[in-house]
Amino acid sequence: MGGVGEIFAGAAVGALFSVLYDVVKDVKDKTMMFRELLGDLDSTLEALNPLIKDIERYKKVLDQSNKEVLKIVRQIADGEGLVLKCSKLSRWKSFKKYKYAKQLLDLDKCLNRLLKILNVEGIRNGFENLHISRENLAVSKEALAAVQKNGLVGNKENVVIQKQEGFHDLGSVPEPPRVTVGLDEPLRDLKIMLLKDDVSMLVLTAAGGCGKTTLAMKFCQDEDVKDKFKENIFFVTVSKDPNLDVVQELYQRMKSQETGQNPLLLVLDDVWLKSKSLLQKFDELELPNYKILVTSRSEFPGFGTPYNLKALNDEDSMTLLRHSASLGDSLSVPEDLLRKILKHCKGVPLAITVTGKSLRGQATEFWRSRLTEWSKSSILDSETELLLRLQSSIDDLEEKEAVIKECFMDLGSFPEDQRIPAAAFIDMWIELYKLDDDFLCIKNLLELTTRGLANLVITRKENIEIVDDYYIEHFVSQHDMLRQLAIYNAKLDPIEDRKRLIVVSGHNQPKWLTEQKSQPINARLLSISSDGMFSGEWQSVHVPQVEVLVLNFKTENNALPEFVEKIGNLKVLIVTNYGFLPTGLNNFYLLGSLSNLKRIRLERISVPSITKNFVPLKSLKKISLFMCNIGQAFCNCSIKISDAWPSLEEMNIDYCHDLVSLPAELCDFVYLKKLSITNCHKLSALPDEIEKLENLEVLRLRSCTDLVSLPGSIEKLNKLYFLDIYNCISIKELPENIGEMSGLRKINMGQCSRLEELPLSVWDLDQQLEEVICDAGTEYLWKPFLASFRDKIKVAKEKTNLNWLEKPQL
Repeated sequence: MGGVGEIFAGAAVGALFSVLYDVVKDVKDKTMMFRELLGDLDSTLEALNPLIKDIERYKKVLDQSNKEVLKIVRQIADGEGLVLKCSKLSRWKSFKKYKYAKQLLDLDKCLNRLLKILNVEGIRNGFENLHISRENLAVSKEALAAVQKNGLVGNKENVVIQKQEGFHDLGSVPEPPRVTVGLDEPLRDLKIMLLKDDVSMLVLTAAGGCGKTTLAMKFCQDEDVKDKFKENIFFVTVSKDPNLDVVQELYQRMKSQETGQNPLLLVLDDVWLKSKSLLQKFDELELPNYKILVTSRSEFPGFGTPYNLKALNDEDSMTLLRHSASLGDSLSVPEDLLRKILKHCKGVPLAITVTGKSLRGQATEFWRSRLTEWSKSSILDSETELLLRLQSSIDDLEEKEAVIKECFMDLGSFPEDQRIPAAAFIDMWIELYKLDDDFLCIKNLLELTTRGLANLVITRKENIEIVDDYYIEHFVSQHDMLRQLAIYNAKLDPIEDRKRLIVVSGHNQPKWLTEQKSQPINARLLSISSDGMFSGEWQSVHVPQVEVLVLNFKTENNALPEFVEKIGNLKVLIVTNYGFLPTGLNNFYLLGSLSNLKRIRLERISVPSITKNFVPLKSLKKISLFMCNIGQAFCNCSIKISDAWPSLEEMNIDYCHDLVSLPAELCDFVYLKKLSITNCHKLSALPDEIEKLENLEVLRLRSCTDLVSLPGSIEKLNKLYFLDIYNCISIKELPENIGEMSGLRKINMGQCSRLEELPLSVWDLDQQLEEVICDAGTEYLWKPFLASFRDKIKVAKEKTNLNWLEKPQL
């Protein structure tokens, strides 16, 4: 059987290549959905065309590269079919669009690999420099990048492909784009932070397409930086699949380099989380005057100083759009139309650039058409290059991290530009992914934060590490472009295979429900953002497998949709009103038939609207009320509340400002294990009946600033192991017989500034109490008891915390 070289030398490869070459030429300008990718593919094919025509010259190397070249041949053979499928794809087939986009990208990479093989062989055959004028060869960005990464480089006037032997050329700095905007301030920040004597590494983070690499290039080209580091500036692109040979060679040469006192700057660009070990290796070099600038979509805790590159402001966004679309100061496209376009781009440079280029030279009607298209879907549905850049962060999640990807897509269940309580995700993920503890859900949020896919904002002020499973002051924010990416991923599968359904405009029944009635809906999560009212069409919705229902409203009167009573598997209900004031929630009676409902979370809801006709929920284990109106909700109910919810184990009441005294009826929940009443500033008293909560393990009363005292009956709660009265600034004394609480293991009394003394019965806790958390103002109260409690006292200092002001970032 002949070698691969013979296959290439014959007519077969020429014919295969010609077919692919012709079909790309034919459809690239007609297929708007894949125009960028097909344009890059066309450029790569143009670069290969003269080499394929002279294939005999490369017979030797092709024969040596047998397996690799055979793979390339197969991809060329399959390429025609792929391109034709792309040209016929409907814009609504999102799941196929992404699949085909990845295949086009793989085909282009494969052809670029062939280009590199042939060019290197051309050099070995005696061509020291192979000059091909730009009139005859248009090399794509990917092709040139691949050539540069493997020891080849192109100049500005001609594409010059040559071997690199010098140390400096191994990590030479690429030229930044000719025009950049919005980077002056970040550049100043980098110079101030990284050039400090005590900083050796800085990690520059942001999502794909935000300008990290461009900023790193500008940093290297800055006159002050060049003056400091001279020729000792090295720029290495690591990427998802790093060229380890290049990295290793650079590492070895730097390790043996005689740098003396000359400062040295190393830029490691586009470092992925799985390449963390590379940072470790370079960090361990410990050369004098050595600085490392890392760009990444992920954070690397423990490595360097972090710096997050923010999205562009409105002014810079407009400047970049006008430049990308070659508008200059022209008024050919109305200013208000440009602003509406930019609203969808969310300040992301790549989104603005690809949009501007795609509409360059087009009449106003094309701009308006694009805006109309986006209003019905997402910018990610039309801008493939932006999608692929962002999507690569999701694809990097390995199979063992499948749950993290699922959690990322769940973030799209809530409206844009909102800070979402982490507690909502705890309720969702405990049931969806069978997680045993709340902290495992927070671990997943931290993982998403590390990867730059979300921001976990903590407003808690104590500056010491406290392990108490208190996450009410944890919030999740996410840039809307990433939210759109989450929603896009959620709809990649065919409707019958989707694990979650996210309906952004819920007052009308979505098209897929009317068109897919013959298909079973197997989603486990359903999220609906609506005006609070549901048309009659929603009555026919059948989603029997849904376990989590998220309803987002923004109206004065809201109601549960009638199809809720048919969701037999429903385990979690989360209802959020995004209006300014709490509102009523009608149709709560529909939940009465749901035997599996375990968790309910209500935000800005008037609770009396759901308790006027109390609904028995026999399986309910947890209820959370956030910024709700309590009023007299739990008093004088038609049935005893503890009989209606007999299995309740956890109740959270947070920021309910009209709660003055805890209703005694709530003390009838004999199986209650956790009672958390936080930030209810008007709460002034707890009922003596609290002693009936005989199974209570955690009582949290944080920041109930009007609470004057704890009832003496609390002493009878023998299973209570954690008492949290942090920032209860009006409490003056603890119960006299607190020492009789035989189960008490931990107490947090920080910021209880009016607490004057501790009862003597505290001595009786010396054998069981394991941890006392206080601040400088309450620490002195324990001086009489130091003999027994010295090693158990932790002093927390207040820290200035403005996290509640933060906006979502990329």
